[in-house]
Amino acid sequence: MGRDPPVVTRLRAVPVPAALVVLVALSGVVLGRVYADPLPTRLMVGAAVGSVLVSVAARRLPSWLVAPLSVAALTGWTLLSLRLAASHAALPGGLGEVAVDAARNAIPRLLTAMIPVEPAPDTVLVPVVAAWLAGLTAAEVALRAGRVLLGYLPPVLLYGGVLYVVGPNAEPAVGPTVLFAAVAAAGLAVPGRRADPAAGDPVADLPPTVRAAVRLRLVAATAAGLAVVVGLAALLAPVVAGQVEDRPVDPRRYVEPPQVESLDENPLIRISGWALNPDQRLLDVRTVAGAGDGGPPRIRLAVLSDYDGVTWRVGATYRNAGRVLPAAESAAGATTDTVRQEITVGDLTGRLLPAVPTPREVTGARVAYDPETGTVIRPEGLAPGLRYDVSSVRERPDLNLVTTANVPAGDAVARVLRVPDGAPEQLRRLATQLAEENGAPYARADAIATFLAEHYRVTADAPSGHAYPNLTFFLFGPRNGGGQRGTSEQFAAAFAVLGRLAGLPTRVVVGFEPKADGPVRAADAYAWPEVLFEGVGWVPFDPMPRPDSEPRPVEEDFRPKPEDPPPSEVPAPTEEPSATPPAAAPAPARPDRGPGTPVLVAGGVGGLVLLVGAVLAVLATMRRRLSRSRLDRGDPGRRVTGAWRELTDALRLAGRPVGDDLAAEEVAEQARATLAAARAARSSDGVAQSDGGAAWSGDGVGELADLVNRAAFAPGSVDAAQAARAAEVATGYVTALRAARSRWARLWWTVRPGPLRWRR
Repeated sequence: MGRDPPVVTRLRAVPVPAALVVLVALSGVVLGRVYADPLPTRLMVGAAVGSVLVSVAARRLPSWLVAPLSVAALTGWTLLSLRLAASHAALPGGLGEVAVDAARNAIPRLLTAMIPVEPAPDTVLVPVVAAWLAGLTAAEVALRAGRVLLGYLPPVLLYGGVLYVVGPNAEPAVGPTVLFAAVAAAGLAVPGRRADPAAGDPVADLPPTVRAAVRLRLVAATAAGLAVVVGLAALLAPVVAGQVEDRPVDPRRYVEPPQVESLDENPLIRISGWALNPDQRLLDVRTVAGAGDGGPPRIRLAVLSDYDGVTWRVGATYRNAGRVLPAAESAAGATTDTVRQEITVGDLTGRLLPAVPTPREVTGARVAYDPETGTVIRPEGLAPGLRYDVSSVRERPDLNLVTTANVPAGDAVARVLRVPDGAPEQLRRLATQLAEENGAPYARADAIATFLAEHYRVTADAPSGHAYPNLTFFLFGPRNGGGQRGTSEQFAAAFAVLGRLAGLPTRVVVGFEPKADGPVRAADAYAWPEVLFEGVGWVPFDPMPRPDSEPRPVEEDFRPKPEDPPPSEVPAPTEEPSATPPAAAPAPARPDRGPGTPVLVAGGVGGLVLLVGAVLAVLATMRRRLSRSRLDRGDPGRRVTGAWRELTDALRLAGRPVGDDLAAEEVAEQARATLAAARAARSSDGVAQSDGGAAWSGDGVGELADLVNRAAFAPGSVDAAQAARAAEVATGYVTALRAARSRWARLWWTVRPGPLRWRR
């Protein structure tokens, strides 16, 4: 009986170690999908190769020596990985300091890091060590003990743990999972070394042709089995994944992200303290690039979006971030430039990290970031002498778009539209007055800023506070009693509250406006409001009065609440009492001076009917004026758009509102279907249509959809004749749809106030 050549024996020993390396490395591939750089994947692949090779090289040594040797190699690879990660993240400090910090904070920072995760020592330490230990355990069980299937358990557990850590933050790993199953099957299919070398080759005594046929059948059977396993995995994995309706659990929800104290949650209260100490040196700033002609850019400290009637708060959820912060899309038409600054912390305390909005890269300090507000913190807190570099993308909105832009509404912006309960009546009346006089959103915001700038005074000694009572006293308190004056805290908070009462999404920003590069002092601290516009983004407003301007009394422009009618000035007749009134004189009967109860009831009912009729007549008149202004006023493009709004309002009145995600052609199809359904319902009831609606065919709706697309995407391409045609189609459709309804429904259609308040 012959033996296999040494080369064949060595080749048979390769598949299992190679399979173990690939299985562990695939965990690095899957985990790398939530990182911003492939460095963690490369480090985990290196850990897989190193751990398995150490076990293979030490197979002839006693088993108790393998673990110390592998741990020593693990230490060396881990230190190298930490050095590479620290260099990649540009972290200051020596290797020992970095290693201690990573060992202390690796798990919480990994689970609270922002997606995509920046490769850093604390975010790569756990994956590298886990990959090495999985490879070591798998190699010892599979190679030394000969239990290949049991040796697959550590890589499987590592792979499952990686999938759990990734959670819903990446697409399903179907490809790597299929490859994982294929490699595992290949490692099991290829025969390894024999357990009993003395047994020899069982087919060695067979004739060469028979021996070759037997071995060929074994290879074919192995290949067929492997193909079946891989095919089933490839076919069933997407099907099984598609049956799972729930999103994977994100383990980050079990770990509390970095928190801030009340001073950082509401930095607005620091404005008054800084105003009383204007020479306090808070920062030193040097602008490296991007200052522009307008001088040093404004520096933002925090964005405050939540208001509960007492305080404005940041309300952010901070996630540990690396050097590069997530980028957001710029608004259409906005101009952007990159600003790079070197900032050194002076007397500024807390955790909030100042930066020009919006920061994109921070080096020299470990930060946590809230993408929604753009607020940055240093979890360890600020310290005098801390120096960091920050690169920001400064965005300047197109003011030509702002003046005509609308403001968003709905759940997405409910946070910045919320007005807490208990708003004083005077605040509501002032906001209503400013909104009534200015219809467009930008005009409303500008009116609020102008009102505050013209009627109030800036003083450094004004007390801090921006709760409802504080704002009421600031806006309406007597001048000689301390009212109608404040710091930028009161101006920004009052603008934001009045804006929300007027239907504008607002927030308050706290920051600094330095006059030049160099020291940033407390006198440069400043709070300003911002308003969100559709297609433009957040736009800052300045409600502060101009220097050396004399404020006008509020009473000149604010309409006070009407008082009750004064009592009649005609004195009631009195009788001179006689000196000796007759004791037994009976009181004369007092005649009935008022109308009887039936007359009062009839008069009240009649007055109510007249009042209701007047209200309905006013509503009908306002509706007709709205339709005329849409169809007859403005340039042709605006009239086409107005005709389209008439059609969509009609669908909403008919109970078939148009979704924001529908194209114009889809809306036209919905309009035809709605009219056909309404006519069919009337016909089934045996009621003939009125108002001539039955004669309208509805064929022009598609033409109207084409015209509104041209008006939207090719401004100026619509002429007056096409605008008249659009008005004709819209009027015909509205008339036909209204005629297909019952008599009372037609009456309600005419006076329903909905189109007057629906967002246009």
